[in-house]
Amino acid sequence: MQKKIYVLDASAIIGGFYSKSYANFTTSGAILEIKDLKSGILLQSALENGHIKVDEPDPKDIEEINKIITSSGDILRLSDVDRGIVALAFKFKRNGFKPIVVTDDYSMQNTLKTIRIDYKSVLTPGIKEIINWVKICKGCKKRYPSDYKFEECEICGSPVFRKRIKAVK
Repeated sequence: MQKKIYVLDASAIIGGFYSKSYANFTTSGAILEIKDLKSGILLQSALENGHIKVDEPDPKDIEEINKIITSSGDILRLSDVDRGIVALAFKFKRNGFKPIVVTDDYSMQNTLKTIRIDYKSVLTPGIKEIINWVKICKGCKKRYPSDYKFEECEICGSPVFRKRIKAVK
């Protein structure tokens, strides 16, 4: 049986979540996102009391997550901190744990659902299905990869927009 642990992003900490029954982890990047005084005080207390521990993902797990989010189209929507949280959960899963990521970020949830890591929302209902994205030119309809960085089509110069291409239940 795998040991359950929680991986917390900034929204979990701001929402006041941490498990009293299982280990809780976050990254130093997520800690830096905590700006309000109340959440900062609660976080400091949880860190001092050992309720939340700080850990970092391995570089190879970040590389793997970057490959996954490039193919799903979430690469432009996830910050480096978000990727670190997902990669930390991925590291724990690889090491035989059963991580549950606590986040209200829908792009993170989409990625987590894709890689079959459980997640829990704090303040939002959470996603119900996996969504993939592609970029498409409004004019000539040329498809671009989700990480295409330009706002205009290289062929006709029309605007390029993100489009939902597949939803898997």
